[in-house]
Amino acid sequence: MSAYTLTKTRFRDGIWQGLLVGEPRGISAPEVVVTLEEVPLRGVTLTETADPGCWALDVPVPVEAVGDGVRTFVIRDAESGARLDSFALIAGEALDDDLRAEISLLRAELDLLKRAFRQHCLDSGKTRSG
Repeated sequence: MSAYTLTKTRFRDGIWQGLLVGEPRGISAPEVVVTLEEVPLRGVTLTETADPGCWALDVPVPVEAVGDGVRTFVIRDAESGARLDSFALIAGEALDDDLRAEISLLRAELDLLKRAFRQHCLDSGKTRSG
């Protein structure tokens, strides 16, 4: 069990960000390790905030992690080995079975059908009145 709690604050521009809080407050800065497929990432930064016992964590997503499939990043307390959090990137063919991708595809097909139906109604109305 870790003495720290990690909360995601945002994931933007290829950088996952979170707020790490130590319990009890005032605890010293931890060493955090972020791994992708069991390989530690470089460029991870932990910056002390104005609040005692709180640190901002920045995890840059390496370009080699972006591609087809699912990539899972695991964030751990290096001392205890406890998992603090994790996040995943899903792209390409792995999305074929994802419900959100299916809904997006259905919406696009529905929009296409609506446009075709409206055009058909317009064309049918012209031939009847002509």
